[in-house]
Amino acid sequence: MEEVDNIILHSLRSIGCEIEDDVQSLKQFSTEVIVACAVRCLKTILQDVDLPNYLPQAMSAKFRMGTTLASHLQDLGYRGDLGYQTFLYSNEADIRKIFMFLVDKLPKEAVEATEETLGSGVLLQRSISGMLARQLSSPWVPPYLKQRGVTWRGKPPMWQREGTCCMHHYHAVYIDVPEGSADLTKKIPKAIKSYQQNSLPFITCQPLHHGDTVPSVLEANTMDVTAQHEWEAEWNSAGLASRLTQQEYRERKRQRIHKKITDQLRQDRQRSGAGAESGLSNDLQQVIASISGRGSSQAKTKGSRFTHTEKLLFAKDDDKAMSEVQVQAPAGKTEEEKQQEREDEVGRLREELNSLSAGLEKLELEVRKFAASKQQMDEEIANQARSNTDKEEGYKVKKRTLDLLPDAENNIAKLQTVVDSSAQRLVTLASQWEKHRGPLIEDYRNLKDMASKTESEAQRKLEEIKEFRRKLKLVQEEARGKDELTKQLGSEFERMTKDVNRSAYTKRIMEIVANIKKQKMEIDKVLVDTRSVQKEINQLSGKLDRQFTVTDELIFRDAKKDESVKKSYRCLAALHENCELLIKTVEETGVIMREIRELEDQIETEGSKKVLANLEKITADYQQMKKENDTLLKKKKAKS
Repeated sequence: MEEVDNIILHSLRSIGCEIEDDVQSLKQFSTEVIVACAVRCLKTILQDVDLPNYLPQAMSAKFRMGTTLASHLQDLGYRGDLGYQTFLYSNEADIRKIFMFLVDKLPKEAVEATEETLGSGVLLQRSISGMLARQLSSPWVPPYLKQRGVTWRGKPPMWQREGTCCMHHYHAVYIDVPEGSADLTKKIPKAIKSYQQNSLPFITCQPLHHGDTVPSVLEANTMDVTAQHEWEAEWNSAGLASRLTQQEYRERKRQRIHKKITDQLRQDRQRSGAGAESGLSNDLQQVIASISGRGSSQAKTKGSRFTHTEKLLFAKDDDKAMSEVQVQAPAGKTEEEKQQEREDEVGRLREELNSLSAGLEKLELEVRKFAASKQQMDEEIANQARSNTDKEEGYKVKKRTLDLLPDAENNIAKLQTVVDSSAQRLVTLASQWEKHRGPLIEDYRNLKDMASKTESEAQRKLEEIKEFRRKLKLVQEEARGKDELTKQLGSEFERMTKDVNRSAYTKRIMEIVANIKKQKMEIDKVLVDTRSVQKEINQLSGKLDRQFTVTDELIFRDAKKDESVKKSYRCLAALHENCELLIKTVEETGVIMREIRELEDQIETEGSKKVLANLEKITADYQQMKKENDTLLKKKKAKS
């Protein structure tokens, strides 16, 4: 058993189980170590087992964990007697069987074939690599959610939790990101491209604080994604209904926004009463011009009716003013008088423009009212037309009825004849339909059956295709995993020293094989001796039976004539009976000795099960469970 325990310990250490160096046998395993090693083996085999790596403190949790481990082992195919008591109150033989089963079920790539001597340095390196692998495979958990391993650093006035030194509030600022550089079909002006290449700072330098970079990037990305989603929703709802291209729809939307802003600015100017001031008028014209020029630098928008009217009026007024200035220039007026005249003329023209704009707005309002009233009247006319049509149909029916009233009896008879003929025609059509309906229904049923069979066949083939694709994905993932494992093992092989001595392992294996052969030879020799002794016993028994039969016949033949021979015959029968009794006694003695040896083996087995220690442990666990139950009852009473 020592060699078996060494193999099991070596396999457990190779998959990352934390076993101390001084442990040389499974007899030295405690309950916590047994549970931890079993959980580690199950996680290596199944990959999806969600069990803690340590034994919990509460007794109910211990029992649940033992039952869960037993159920997982039974699912894997373990056939022995198994339960929570196997792990909590274990004995050496059962634990050896369980770990032999688990080691046999381990994946071949999980058991590392190490070639160096198992020293403390190698074990330390293995434990470090196992811990790093577990930490890399486990998900990241913030420090404030960790149940264990959270420490406080610093002194009481200024201490902080582990991992919280780099935490700060989420604060985002505006960042300028180059747009259109990824689209090769869109031409970027040289000035903008030069600014982006030479003057625009990196996004890591734009925020005032370095900690605001990531929130700013996330905020900008979120705004872009949100704008894209809003545009897609608007285009799918209103854009497609307009039957325009995206560019035309954007252009129309831009014109509507421009018109709304222009109208709002004009209304604000009129409400403020400062429209006559030249500076405000010029500023307003500049704002409107800047709004109108916000679109594409190459494409020109159509603009609103107010914009065209204003341009035409200002163009005419400017032409008149220029002509008057040219006519009046030779009169010899001074520059101040000319400037005053121009300002008066501009003021008068602006007042004229305001009055014309107000009149135009009133006319537009009246046009809208007339259009709305026209649409309402069109709807009323359509409603009246529909009602007139219905009334005409009713009038025709009533007129026909009144025309039939003078000769009512004849008309009723004619109607009855028409109704009868119609009923007969319906019966004839129904019979004809039934004649056509039968084959059609049969064809329909046949086609439906064929369609269902075809659909089921197609569904089956589709399921097979899905299954093949799933298997293909699994094979691909397995191949990728094996490729990565091959690369990792290749790199580890390159890093390993090539002068490792394998003679120790070879010698150990040869010694185990020699011991097994020797034990097999001894067993074969005992079996041969047993067979020879049994054969000899059978021969002697047969010889004895034959000798007794011959002697019995000879003595019985002479016993009829001689009295002394009769006494000899009786003594022979008694001797034979005593010999049979003696043989039977010897056989029963052998059976009893064998039962004694079996009982001694059972006593030794039961002694190795640590019954007394387990009984004490069960008693202690029982007391602990009673305390936990009392505590829970007290808490329940306190809450109620």
